[in-house]
Amino acid sequence: MATVVPPVTQDATSSNGPTAIVFMNMGGPSTTGEVGDFLSRLFADADLIPLGRLQSYLGPLIAARRTGKIQKQYSAIGGGSPIRKWSEYQSSEMCKILDKLSPSTAPHKPYVAFRYAAPLTEEMYARLLADGFGNGKGGRAVAFTQYPQYSCSTTGSSLNELWKWRTRLEGKDAGPGAITWSVIDRWPVHSGLVEAFARNVEAQLATYPEERRKDVVLLFSAHSLPMSVVNRGDTYPAEVAATVYAVMQRLRLSNPYRLCWQSQVGPSAWLGAQTSDTVAAYVKQGQTDLVLIPIAFTSDHIETLYELDQEVIHEAGSPGVKRAESLNGNPVFIQALADIAAAHLQSGEACSRQMRLRCQGCKSERCLQSKAFFMREQMELGSVV
Repeated sequence: MATVVPPVTQDATSSNGPTAIVFMNMGGPSTTGEVGDFLSRLFADADLIPLGRLQSYLGPLIAARRTGKIQKQYSAIGGGSPIRKWSEYQSSEMCKILDKLSPSTAPHKPYVAFRYAAPLTEEMYARLLADGFGNGKGGRAVAFTQYPQYSCSTTGSSLNELWKWRTRLEGKDAGPGAITWSVIDRWPVHSGLVEAFARNVEAQLATYPEERRKDVVLLFSAHSLPMSVVNRGDTYPAEVAATVYAVMQRLRLSNPYRLCWQSQVGPSAWLGAQTSDTVAAYVKQGQTDLVLIPIAFTSDHIETLYELDQEVIHEAGSPGVKRAESLNGNPVFIQALADIAAAHLQSGEACSRQMRLRCQGCKSERCLQSKAFFMREQMELGSVV
């Protein structure tokens, strides 16, 4: 069920509170009946899956053709994605900690905004307004991406959507009574994130006999990107690699490891090597002790529960091929989220310096406008923080 957030007012609170903390992610269908709409939104997003001038024609066509197959996959993992459940739990628990870490911006109110499934960005924004933010009352909100590594196709797309609905619901030049936004746009090497990943890896390694443990190959798996996005200058591959190396440093390089990529769609070139091919190749070579680590996901969803667990691991046919647990309700991870948010609120920054720099091959007007919006918010934060 959705987390119930009581209405707030901009008085009788701490000096700068209340503060809305909005968890942003791609989302997933909670039931098999929502799969069609989810896929339609996903394939209509040129930031995520660029299909060129025929996007409006090809997107719905691809979505319709894939709906039946994807519905069966969601049925196989329990009838829907758990990502909403985990996102609402993580955001709620994080805000409890954040109230103690940053009392001057408390109370912190949790919200979830998904790009392709309920609660959609426009639904979240309507709730913010109904709860007493904006509409001439002002208030502070933080868009907290749940993609630790930035990509124009994920975090960038979510922020473009947020900017669009802010403009539609509050106006392009809404003035001092509008919500003041800032964004936590990336956190690939935060020590708490690294620690949470490392502990999950150590827990899975402990299931192997001691004499084999040091030779287990660690396979970090992240969602792939079309090469057209990579060649445009997207920072995602470098930031994923940074997370991987930070985790391995924490593990003191205890095991051999590789980074591979999953979830490619369509015939165009995507970033590789593919996770499924990598596992099959190592098993064929006789390397049958492998731990898969979903390094770019903060909770379980179809890419872990079906693609990794029921396809890649099942097809490997080896009991030595396993997966590290996802972050989900990991208390180390939730503490890390609170630490990241507290540091952001204390910094007074609207966004990171990295976000202000466009990809060298970027030609998106939406990207340009949304980045300009968050940079303008820096001036508003001067009177809020």
